[in-house]
Amino acid sequence: MELNEQELKGIAQIGAAIRANAQQVGGAHYATKAIQPWDFIIANNLGYLEGNIVKYVSRWKDKGGVEDLKKAQHYLQKLIEVSDEKI
Repeated sequence: MELNEQELKGIAQIGAAIRANAQQVGGAHYATKAIQPWDFIIANNLGYLEGNIVKYVSRWKDKGGVEDLKKAQHYLQKLIEVSDEKI
């Protein structure tokens, strides 16, 4: 069975994600997660602000505590501001 170019690119992307997920730079606060936040962000096509909200909320208990929740809140505040501007 031959794979087309798109299928090969998809396999390469999966392979790259697996390799990147096998290591973590700067701690182990994502290692115990059922799904890596960046995989969730990519799979759901979230933008920068939304992605940072997911990142900080998913790690607050294991890394930054309430400070991470405040960071998520700050990104949420900005997301609300830019969303209000679009209306």
